[in-house]
This record gives sequence, C-alpha cells and structure tokens, in this order.
Amino acid sequence: MFLEIKDIVKSFHNEHVVKTLNFQLEAHQTLSILGKSGCGKTTMLKTIAGLVSPDSGSIILNGERINDKKPSERNIVYLYQEDLLFPHLNIFENIAFGLRLKKLSNTDITERVSQMIKSLELEGQAKKMPNQLSGGQRQRVSFGRAIITEPSLLLLDEPFGSLDAGTRQRMQVLFKKLTKEYQITSLFVTHDLKEAVLMGDKIGYMHKGQLKVYEGKKEFINDPNTGVQHEIAFWDGLKVNSD
Repeated sequence: MFLEIKDIVKSFHNEHVVKTLNFQLEAHQTLSILGKSGCGKTTMLKTIAGLVSPDSGSIILNGERINDKKPSERNIVYLYQEDLLFPHLNIFENIAFGLRLKKLSNTDITERVSQMIKSLELEGQAKKMPNQLSGGQRQRVSFGRAIITEPSLLLLDEPFGSLDAGTRQRMQVLFKKLTKEYQITSLFVTHDLKEAVLMGDKIGYMHKGQLKVYEGKKEFINDPNTGVQHEIAFWDGLKVNSD
C-alpha cells in the first residue's frame, strides 16, 4: 500500500480534533474526503504534510515511516484554497519554480514547463503575470507548479471552494485529466457532496474527527450519515412539485 495512516491522534487544548485515524491509499488514486467545517479535515492534512505533529500514530509513505521527517523532506505538496502564486513571476516562472530549486537544466525546465502549460490548457499565456489571470487560471497555474515537481503525495484542501460554479466544474474535469496524465496520488478534501463523489476513486466521510472510508460509491451513497439520500430526496421532491 502506498499511503498508510495508522492510529493517528491529534488534540488541541484537550480537544480531540483527530480521533484514531486509520486508512490506506494505493498509488495513483485519489481519496476524496467529505466533511463539514470543523470536522478535522484540515488538521488531518496538515498532520500528514508535517505541518502539525500527531500525538500518536504512524504516517507511512511508500513503505517509509515519515513522522520524524521535516515537511520539506516528505515530497508532499499541500494545496490550499488560495493559489498563493508568486506575484512577481509570470506563469512560466511560477510553474518552473520548483524545478529551478532542483537545479535542472534550462533545456529540461523549458521542455517540462511547456508541456505542463499545454496540459493546463494555457498555451500562449506563459508570459502573463498572476494579476492578469482569472481565478480558474490562477488555480491551474497553482496545480501546475505543484504537479511538475512530481510529489509522492498531493494534499488538496478545498481547492475549488472560492470559484464560481462554472469554473469549479471545469477545474474538476481538468484535475481528473491531470491525475491520470501525471499519475497523481492525492487526498482531496471538500465540503461539497457532489464534488466528493466526482473526484474520488475512493470516498471517505469525516465527522467530529473520525474518518470512515467506504468500499465503494454505492456504500457511501447508501449511508444516511453522508447526506446523499437527503440530497436525492430533496431533488426528487422538487421534481414532483414541478410536475
């Protein structure tokens, strides 16, 4: 198993924010995690990234326990809702940033960044600055910068939460394409029910610090705690009333 989370516990001021977290994820899969604000999703991601230290338990990535590794040594990228682009760098240089830190040759950087820009559907815009981009375009560049360094694991904390509905839908489609093209392994946290179903190869539901990962989408849909049945009943009710 590529990612194994074993008995992770995290408390703040005697409040158990993450309670005995256990799950596994195979390489090149996305686990989408649905949960309301305050359920512990962000603390879970920060713990895996190394930004927060767990009180107990183990984080095993590609067969290696990484609890004692610094965030910079884990080869994990954490993407927030905010794109956090460098305002003084154009699209090309924002995406190339991590590769330049690795001291790749200019030829390799140009080739890889140009391919990434094509994958992001941003051809012809490499010289634009972040303030010239739409929200969706900025988020694309943010993805490109994260993926091009080939992280072992990508952590996404409600990455489309600030986008309008149309842009959000296009970003969902693009992300699915990129995960396949670049063989990404990721945890995708969201509070949006539809997004959780769409984005994950596997789906989990987090509530009050506890995470349940489902065997399949059918099990997730049939669990009354996830809210799917309530959502279906709501739309069925609208349909009946409109007939």
